[in-house]
Amino acid sequence: MAQINDVDSGDSFTTMLEEIRTKLIFQVVGEMVETEAELHHSHRQFSKAGLETCLKKCKDETLFETIEVFKKDVDQRSTILKQKSRELPEVISEIEEKSLMKESLIQKIERLKTEHAKNSDLIVAQNKANKDRLKNLHKAKQVFQDCLKLEIRKIQGEKLQFVFRNLDHRDPESAYTFILMISNEGVYQIESCSPPLECMPQLEQNLKKTNNFSAFLANVRKEFKALIPEK
Repeated sequence: MAQINDVDSGDSFTTMLEEIRTKLIFQVVGEMVETEAELHHSHRQFSKAGLETCLKKCKDETLFETIEVFKKDVDQRSTILKQKSRELPEVISEIEEKSLMKESLIQKIERLKTEHAKNSDLIVAQNKANKDRLKNLHKAKQVFQDCLKLEIRKIQGEKLQFVFRNLDHRDPESAYTFILMISNEGVYQIESCSPPLECMPQLEQNLKKTNNFSAFLANVRKEFKALIPEK
């Protein structure tokens, strides 16, 4: 009987050891699971912190690169601006010079317009005066040609030769001549006279003042006639 109790006691002890062993195993396993969970959590936190650090570092590096690029751009723009600032006075001077040239050109054009208008008026007046002179010449020609045997010849372009005859009754065909032209300004000019008359310059001046060509021809004829000796 005592032996049976010993056996039972041994079994109870064994059972108790198994229970203790099982508890210890569960406890150890539980601790291991908790430790693994903690390690896993710590690893996740570490990985997250490392990732955030890396991202921040990348952002910082990108920001630094952006700042450097911006700084280089600012330096480049500053250099260009300084260059433009140095060139600005020259550009302003060139603009002012061109403006003065433009103003001078405008004034010159206005002067040319004014001169052209004056010249046009002068040409019109001269043409009118020349027409009047030619009309007077034609009238004088008719009078002197019909009455006094005056011959008018056109020679050397615009020059006219006046030939007086019938001055000397002893030699009616003897010729007394002078050559006249009208200048571009519409002024009478005596080029030659044969035989020469000392008073021709004075007669020419009177013609320019009075524009009376008939009187001029009468005076020239009179002076030619005065050269003929009386016999």
